[in-house]
Amino acid sequence: MRSTVPLVCILSAACLLSGSSHVCAADAAVLKAGVAKVDITPDQPVKMSGYASRKELSTSVHDPLSARVVAFEKGGQRLVLVSTDLIGFYEGTAEHFRQAILAEFDLQPAELFLSAIHTHSAPTLESNAKKGHPNNVAYTKQLQSKLIEAVREALEGAAPARIGMGAGSSPVGCNRRQLRVRQNGESDIVLGRHPYGPTDKEVLVMKVANSEGQLRAVLFDYATHATSLGPKNYAISGDVLGLAEQFVEKIMGSGVVAPAFAGASGDIDPWFRVRPAFETESGWIPEPVLLGTFLGEEVVHVTRSAEASNPTGSIGTSLAILELPAKPSDGGSRTKPFAVTVARVGDVAFVGLGGEVLTEIGMAIKAGSPCKHTFVITHCNGAAGYLAPKELHVEGGYEVRSSAFGPHAADLVVRESLRMLHDL
Repeated sequence: MRSTVPLVCILSAACLLSGSSHVCAADAAVLKAGVAKVDITPDQPVKMSGYASRKELSTSVHDPLSARVVAFEKGGQRLVLVSTDLIGFYEGTAEHFRQAILAEFDLQPAELFLSAIHTHSAPTLESNAKKGHPNNVAYTKQLQSKLIEAVREALEGAAPARIGMGAGSSPVGCNRRQLRVRQNGESDIVLGRHPYGPTDKEVLVMKVANSEGQLRAVLFDYATHATSLGPKNYAISGDVLGLAEQFVEKIMGSGVVAPAFAGASGDIDPWFRVRPAFETESGWIPEPVLLGTFLGEEVVHVTRSAEASNPTGSIGTSLAILELPAKPSDGGSRTKPFAVTVARVGDVAFVGLGGEVLTEIGMAIKAGSPCKHTFVITHCNGAAGYLAPKELHVEGGYEVRSSAFGPHAADLVVRESLRMLHDL
């Protein structure tokens, strides 16, 4: 938690010098918000992330990639939410970018949520010049400066704000753990479509307006992979979540910023998944565009029905690096680190999870949260890989095989997330 003692002293001294302590006290009690958006589309062909079978450089750009920032401040406490149209911050890049942003703005570690929408049609981040493609190394270096400038714009532009909350529902995401029964009677879990499996269909929306009621930002959280496009696609795109962001901004207009956050969706894919490309057949709506628009329209409907008001309560933040039980391995560590960041703005909660978390875990956190509305944000402040609930370790499947964590790790994340929320 950010220490407030030095800040209180500074504020008190400033109030005495100005001779208007009542103004300072009133200002400290007002929620302020600032927003920013920066283009992060690569300007040259790059290696793309998400599929090991895709070896070549990107060939085109279907739609632009962006980084979007919403910064809150109240009573000396800050919360900076960063959403990027990327797959995530892997290979140590999460801490690299976080440290640069924290140092630049004197933020406490818990005050920054650095997240990605998990699109599989974006550049691979690479900071190692000996390992990565030169174009990706250059892209990663440029990205750091762009993120810093976006955060700066949001913090410096913070002004008195009103917020409103609403929740809708969308069937865009579908459980992908499909049961396959072979001719010999053996069965296993494969990646496919399981329409009746667990799915969090909630579309959680926060609208941020200025003191006059003019809309400035629409934050939304939805649980799906951004994998409507598959490994044969070589066009840069934000995929479902990125296209939803763009749709909301186009409809709401007037410079509104619409950052998306990927909810707990490790086992959730879009209804139409891993398509080879944007379909160009006459009269056909490409699947990513169709699903992104469908989701975006629900976000707009919820936004228009939500009433913005002056929030009560304070800002609080907390960060923990949990040492979770790892899968048994010869000579390997018995634990693996996993980042959990929690925050509150008034009575709205945010839970940032540093991995690819399956939907049952996110639903459990929402159910136990002390707040009416809880944003569960994955690929946030870390990239620890898949985290699956213990009951799915019996079934197996891709997510379980890929996970570095043991069966009881998920329960610990749920418990600690809720404890941290209650502590706030």
